[in-house]
Amino acid sequence: MTLKVSRSRWTLSEDPNDKKDGLWIWGLFKEPLYPFMLLQLETKELKIGSINKNNDDDGETQDSIPPLKLYAQITHIRNEEVGVELKPSNLNVRVLERVQLPGASVDLYEEEAIGSISFQPF
Repeated sequence: MTLKVSRSRWTLSEDPNDKKDGLWIWGLFKEPLYPFMLLQLETKELKIGSINKNNDDDGETQDSIPPLKLYAQITHIRNEEVGVELKPSNLNVRVLERVQLPGASVDLYEEEAIGSISFQPF
């Protein structure tokens, strides 16, 4: 039983929580040294084998894990001896909360750590 990925995206980036002047200027002279790889994965719903009897309406429901939005901020290092290294990182589930304000709405993301992710070369 595995979670199936429906969409994924990764980008090399600066720290998204610390916006400064940026490292992009180094790209004019040589390859930019982005310190992070931002990874986003969206999964499909996973049906779990057990079926529950629902006493209220005599129906049956199947347990499942809802679709998830997973996010990791992975340290990205260029090592001259071995090449690119991706360090182990926390894997977070990203929960969207929409707050309605007078005349506008704001999307807020809350991240909860659910595990870790690591990478091994082939």
